[in-house]
Amino acid sequence: MSKIAVFFKESYDELTHKVSWPKYSELQNSAILVLVASLVFALMIGVIDYVFDNLMGFIYEEL
Repeated sequence: MSKIAVFFKESYDELTHKVSWPKYSELQNSAILVLVASLVFALMIGVIDYVFDNLMGFIYEEL
């Protein structure tokens, strides 16, 4: 049981003293970057899906 207590004590110590947490403004910038990148990728995948859908429809209508 003492190994578990040591684990939690060391984990708490690491999280409070050794980890460098980002400032709130850095966190906001990162969140905005992730949101914008996600929207760009979603739009790219949507366009690719639209093009392939029309291409496959054109190919199969001709057969």
